[in-house]
Amino acid sequence: MQSNHLRIRDNADLHRFEIDLGDGSQAFAQYMLGHGKIVFTHTEVPKDHEGQGIGTALIRFALDAARDRGLKVVPTCPFFADYLKKHPDVQDLLTEDWKQRLGVVSPD
Repeated sequence: MQSNHLRIRDNADLHRFEIDLGDGSQAFAQYMLGHGKIVFTHTEVPKDHEGQGIGTALIRFALDAARDRGLKVVPTCPFFADYLKKHPDVQDLLTEDWKQRLGVVSPD
């Protein structure tokens, strides 16, 4: 699949969403699957590629995949947690305990 110009894929064998950056490096968002949940544990973008929206593209792709699979999100990765805190349109994906942790109020 693609997000803008980036080709993002779910490498299920390595439990991560990844982007081949074309210079021998990769950006990735590591995850673990649980019962009805996906736990995002670590996101990494090589220093030479920071500030280009690559991490954000990974997060959006990964959250879309979670929604498509009917999974709740546990963002132990600070980058994921920060993104979710700032974007109300995806906060419904959070587990209830993470909504509380991040100070996200569920709509009544």
